Amino acid sequence: MVRRFYDLPPVTSLSVFEAAARHASFTLAAAELNVTPGAVSRQIRALEEDLGVALFLRHNKGVRLTASGEELFHVLARGFAQASEVVRAIRRGDTARKVTVACSDVFGSMWLLPRMPEFWRRFPEVKVDHLISDNTRDFRRAEVDLRVRFGSGGWAEETAQFLFDDRVYPVCSPAYARAHRDDAARDWTNLPLLDVEWVASDWLRWEDLLAQAGLARHTADIRRFGKFSVALQAAMAEQGLVIGWHRIVAPLVRDGTLVRFTDLVLCPPGGYHLTWNSNRALTPAATLFRAWMLEMAAAERLAPSPSPTVRPSPDASGTAHADPPASGSPPPE
Repeated sequence: MVRRFYDLPPVTSLSVFEAAARHASFTLAAAELNVTPGAVSRQIRALEEDLGVALFLRHNKGVRLTASGEELFHVLARGFAQASEVVRAIRRGDTARKVTVACSDVFGSMWLLPRMPEFWRRFPEVKVDHLISDNTRDFRRAEVDLRVRFGSGGWAEETAQFLFDDRVYPVCSPAYARAHRDDAARDWTNLPLLDVEWVASDWLRWEDLLAQAGLARHTADIRRFGKFSVALQAAMAEQGLVIGWHRIVAPLVRDGTLVRFTDLVLCPPGGYHLTWNSNRALTPAATLFRAWMLEMAAAERLAPSPSPTVRPSPDASGTAHADPPASGSPPPE
């Protein structure tokens, strides 16, 4: 006997369960599926026996989901909804005009979406779905046509096209920079540092930045956030210093919402890449969007960016240091 590839219960049982959970009623599910309530009950009981857990709590007024039932229902409902959308698109014949693009929260909100009006003006017939998340587990390859990733460019079964590199430097609010003007010219690593944790493993953290700059971390005041966008909001609220990724924060620095704190500028390893599944041909819409993204990336590469300030030659201790700002000079604004 051939084992099921996905190791799932029969699809009929899963679809009956989804309908019963959605209606919170075996009777209404039976009416939708054009079967008897008894048939629904038998399918549910067989599914529960297969899984070894109860999915519904039965009571006089009807049924309600158990914790396991809730978990299964949410996964199935999302999957069925996505399958339904694809089927409708196939029936309409418009899959060639749709593209799904995945990226991180901050890249989507602060780099990609501000440029999208230009795409809509040029290609109003193309539908773009944005899958935006800092949790890479949300990016299922079967659902995503194109994805923006930061890294070396080598990912299994993905073709990667380089977009642009980046620079990083400490940023904070203007008021915070004024309040700590003297610290900027001395040892500023004892100030509160706003770090981004619980995201991709290749995300640059303060520990990495200070080590690359040859600076010791003296502060124990590390304030952690799960999203870069939230860490930026904390910096705007005068809570400390955050690592500013130039391609993302440059507009905020230009308009004075944030300012650079010290002259330190580093090149993080890697760069932004546009990737797609190497085993699947791109649709016409995805091909069009890829060409547009590469055009936008070329313009981004021409935009001025600060030069790195880390000296390549180590001192006697073997540590490379960043060029410090001139003594007594204010942080760049």
